[in-house]
Amino acid sequence: MTKTETNPFFVTMREAAATAAAKHNAELIALSGKFDGDNEGQVAAIESLVSRGAKGILVTPSNTTGILDAIEDARQQGILVIALDTTTDPADAVDATFATDNFEAGRLQGAYLRAVLGDREPKLIMLDGTQGSSVSRQRHDGFLKGFKLKEGSPAIVGRADTNADQNTAQAALESLLQRAGDANTIYTINEPVAAGAHAAVSEAGLADQVTIGSIDGGCTGVRDVKAGKYAATVMQFPVRMADDGVAAVAEFAKSGKKPSGFTDTGTALITDKPVKGLKSQNTAWGLERCWG
Repeated sequence: MTKTETNPFFVTMREAAATAAAKHNAELIALSGKFDGDNEGQVAAIESLVSRGAKGILVTPSNTTGILDAIEDARQQGILVIALDTTTDPADAVDATFATDNFEAGRLQGAYLRAVLGDREPKLIMLDGTQGSSVSRQRHDGFLKGFKLKEGSPAIVGRADTNADQNTAQAALESLLQRAGDANTIYTINEPVAAGAHAAVSEAGLADQVTIGSIDGGCTGVRDVKAGKYAATVMQFPVRMADDGVAAVAEFAKSGKKPSGFTDTGTALITDKPVKGLKSQNTAWGLERCWG
């Protein structure tokens, strides 16, 4: 069960899960929320999976606390519940988690953009995800760590929640740039948001003034980095998340063995303009591995 059925990240995850399910001779039921942040939709989806006799549920929770009762009900009925991509709060509300270290992904983006800025005074706009999302919070906090800023710093000249959506991000940034037209750095929670940010700064004639960073590492995103729409992205590996999650459910159905704890499925900084002291890969490397 993914956050949405349209975000390319979750489309890739769902396709990978279908392939893995076929390999393990398992039936896959794919459900999602209507939008990033649709907790009610995800709760209803879990209830549907329970009623349909699911052995295991793989979930990318939109609201990391709002979904806890539904997860607990499923676990009490003997269903294995694994979080993919997004940790619940608390993390042990599920049996196990297979995900990106989202704090580290944010830190890598922040460290890169700070290095690119050099001696210039930072004027930062932050385009976050969804209120109540652990991914949004962890990436935000990690970025500030890497960028060497504290929350509330006057160097942060604008911030908006985007629900990880391209059109929402573009509209939000267009509004922010009206009062922060001297911004020189833009943090984005994911690549759809980065695409919206690029459109906004381009229309405002600020593309040469602003450096944009992102997180995802999808093939479209890597091509956008290659084309110079944004400077860097941090690659995630959703296929690994889906493969590991489906394999764990299949093993549980067969033997009753449960996974536990957090498994980091990896990150890699992708850019064609490397900076000293920060390990990265170029877009050619990224295009060979993007979500494959």
